[in-house]
Amino acid sequence: MRSHFAHEIPFIQHRRQLLGLSVVLVVLAVVGLVARGLVFGIEFQGGTEIDFTNTGSVTIAQMRDALSDAGEKDASVQTTVSDAKSGFLVRTGTTDPSTANKHAAAAAKALGLTSENYTVTTIGPDWGSDVTRSSALAFGIAIALIIAFVSVRYEFKMSITAVVALLHDLVITLGVYAWTQTPITPNVVAALLTIMGYSLYDTVVEFNRVNENAKQLKDGVHRTFHQITNFSINEVIVRTINTTITTVVPVICMLALGGSTLKDFAFAMLVGELLGTYSSFAVASPLLSIWKTREKKWKRLEEKYGWDVVATPAEPVAAKDAE
Repeated sequence: MRSHFAHEIPFIQHRRQLLGLSVVLVVLAVVGLVARGLVFGIEFQGGTEIDFTNTGSVTIAQMRDALSDAGEKDASVQTTVSDAKSGFLVRTGTTDPSTANKHAAAAAKALGLTSENYTVTTIGPDWGSDVTRSSALAFGIAIALIIAFVSVRYEFKMSITAVVALLHDLVITLGVYAWTQTPITPNVVAALLTIMGYSLYDTVVEFNRVNENAKQLKDGVHRTFHQITNFSINEVIVRTINTTITTVVPVICMLALGGSTLKDFAFAMLVGELLGTYSSFAVASPLLSIWKTREKKWKRLEEKYGWDVVATPAEPVAAKDAE
């Protein structure tokens, strides 16, 4: 029995440490959300986005000065690269299209640029509020459907722990956006919804193995829910790692080589995919295992065969052999 357990990575034995790390990350994320707050793109709060391209040797300081002189005192300016040519992405709070175009033209003229070097996109506050409501509705419906699907396919406890792991991923991802002050755009929302599906996939794969293995208790091994869960995670961990690698590589390429639109999406995807992989074995499965072990059947087996139970000569405990 010793060799059987020796080949397993002790995820569940270290459940407290894994969950503790998750708690620390969530707390840091919440602190970031409260202390720094989220920066929303113009799509949510209304405003103007000016995309300057092929700006040559113009510096970011010169761009800010030109915008300020043109009437945009609090513009957000970041550098961009498109087709190997430098440029700037400017976001302002101006919601009137004619005023925005006037300011952009004045700034371009001051910098020696033409109308071909910039495009202006203005979004009103009403449209931004519609995007906010639609995004909130999409998240609510997605979580409700996840709970319903997992509850019907497996059980209610699995659905709740899956959603907890999912919220864990989303909160930490938003915390990263708060600490880095990266704007939240519709592309980020699309990435967050994609992250929900990715996180759920990894979790359901593990839950499926746990569910199947729990129906086939083996004499001498994996007789407690903690043991079954740990064995199930080890069965699918290689598949999980391979899936993560194959999905992260193209995301990294998008982040490194894509334009500003792709980078908005890719950054959220990269953070979310890594968190989704981690939370499946470090949050969802440990929480499920702890919850299920409180049930009468599994509690009795834990008391009899658990890792911390001292084996007796009359009834050797396989789990103890793993130590």
